[in-house]
Amino acid sequence: MGTWTPHGAIIGPRMKPPPLTTLPRSHGRRLRDYYRSAGWPCQDTIEIDLLNAGLIERISRSASELDVIRVTDSGLHALGTCLVRNRRAFDAHEALVAQVTQDLARAGRLAYRNLMLRGRVGDGWKPCRPDVYSIRYTSVAAYARPVIHEVKVRRADLLSDLKNPDKRAAYQALSSEFFYVMPEGLATPHEIPEDCGVLFAGDAGLRLARPSERRTVQLGVAEWMSLARRGAEFIDTADDEQGLLGERDP
Repeated sequence: MGTWTPHGAIIGPRMKPPPLTTLPRSHGRRLRDYYRSAGWPCQDTIEIDLLNAGLIERISRSASELDVIRVTDSGLHALGTCLVRNRRAFDAHEALVAQVTQDLARAGRLAYRNLMLRGRVGDGWKPCRPDVYSIRYTSVAAYARPVIHEVKVRRADLLSDLKNPDKRAAYQALSSEFFYVMPEGLATPHEIPEDCGVLFAGDAGLRLARPSERRTVQLGVAEWMSLARRGAEFIDTADDEQGLLGERDP
């Protein structure tokens, strides 16, 4: 008589469990937790998956002690694969962030990466960390026109972000325009809320797929202090002819 697995298959005494060909992020996080901790059992479906795949094993010490979980050699190999995949995604993300930052600087804007800010959402405040925050190079506060570009290189990350309206509302409370930036083919514009702009990155550079809804937003003292503490990204534009926009800025 076989037993049911989380994959829906019946495993008999002579059947090998189905392999986890691509380790889901939830399973990868659990495997890391086991590896860097005492390995206490969780006894949930993720643990069943990892046990069936041979990535972890139960160690029985004595009748008076609880069993612990140990990561197997196969589990260590899977962790290494996850690490390489995550590094590649991080490198792709940072490369696209750098590309957006350079384009904004060449357009005469001051760009900042990974600012720690707080946006007003309803009756409270929500902390947020936009990938790229930029303002116009001007001596008039009302002309700063802050813009946020949020970079996504994984579809799962984008979909997770879209399910979090409070995070998006915090970004929009801090910016006159808000854009999602992603590689070509990651999503279609109709999947993105209509009040958000969409930029696609391809071999020819960044392409505007849809402009952002514009709002009147002025920076507060907290935002100015964050900008002052962080400092704008330095980009050598060689021929910076923008200058201060000054009082005649439309």
